Amino acid sequence: MKSTESLPARRMETLAAAAGSPGRTARARRWLGALGALPVLLFLAACGPDHLKHYPQTTFAPTTDYALEQDWLFRYVLIMGVVVGIIVFVAVGYILFKFRHRPDGAEPAQTHGNTTLELAWTLIPAVILAFIAVPTVRAIFITQAPASASALHVTVMGKQWWWQFKYAVNGGRDTVTTANEIHVPVGQQVELTLKSDNVLHSFWVPQMGGKRDLIPNRDNKLVFTPKEPGVYYGQCAEFCGDSHALMRMRLIAETPADFQRWLNNEASPAAEPTDSAVMLGKQLVTSKPCVGCHTIKGTVMAGVTGPNLTHFARRRTLAAGIMDNNATNLGRWLRNAPHVKPGSKMPDMPTLNLKEEEVPYVVAYLQSLQ
Repeated sequence: MKSTESLPARRMETLAAAAGSPGRTARARRWLGALGALPVLLFLAACGPDHLKHYPQTTFAPTTDYALEQDWLFRYVLIMGVVVGIIVFVAVGYILFKFRHRPDGAEPAQTHGNTTLELAWTLIPAVILAFIAVPTVRAIFITQAPASASALHVTVMGKQWWWQFKYAVNGGRDTVTTANEIHVPVGQQVELTLKSDNVLHSFWVPQMGGKRDLIPNRDNKLVFTPKEPGVYYGQCAEFCGDSHALMRMRLIAETPADFQRWLNNEASPAAEPTDSAVMLGKQLVTSKPCVGCHTIKGTVMAGVTGPNLTHFARRRTLAAGIMDNNATNLGRWLRNAPHVKPGSKMPDMPTLNLKEEEVPYVVAYLQSLQ
């Protein structure tokens, strides 16, 4: 009887011949070249001297002890992962090349129940995980450590959809309350007590440190020491309703002297207006429905539903960081706040019993609150 090759052997030879054809080889080389260039292109896309201008909420420019610890741990684990990945890919590549199919090759030696090999692939990952676990546990204890007695204490309250910050002054006998911009002194430890009186929020200023949740009926702590003066962008990082994406903030780190000047000014009542237009604006603000929601120290206004407006004009932004604080944007906000910020509890102009001709006077008064 005429002997024939088995079907699997013929199929393997056909595939090997096809793989070795010049056309397929050229296409394979082009694909491999493109895949090899992809990581380089991604790396170059991340480069640039002004990346902070384009990506201000970056975690790769840490400016506190808390953020520096997180950044070190991230880079350490990344390097470990890259090293392990290179070793694995080189080993797999070597095995694929060394033991590739050869039509005339002998069957490789079969290994079963190799105790040494089994111990190696069990112990090596365990050792790698230990090298990652020890620094991770160390970082957890560092970033969760309690604040020192000299720390600045700030109470953060997450609202829908803005931030309230409270500082104790005069030995705790008085409180400075502001909104959407938190000021801290460089070089002094800061302890934030994070609260919410509505839904879940998450406090996140990337250059200051990691996210920390604000949970109703529970106080969380976040402790850090600012290292560099500057204005740092942050936002809520937990979905909290219609305008979650518009719940932003600024963290202003400044020298101790500048911080103390700011705090002293915030503790003082609002200045009395002298300009007639501003006086009319004050009369309108303190007699309209605004009085039921906002506080302006030194006036009859003592509402707590909305942001404290005592020194509103000193803030860089309004509506929780979504617009620059200027007369044009403020007028737009007063005319129809829910249109600017969906779900806002700030009513529109008719509900405020505010007329169009009165808006410029209200804007003038609020812009005078330095």
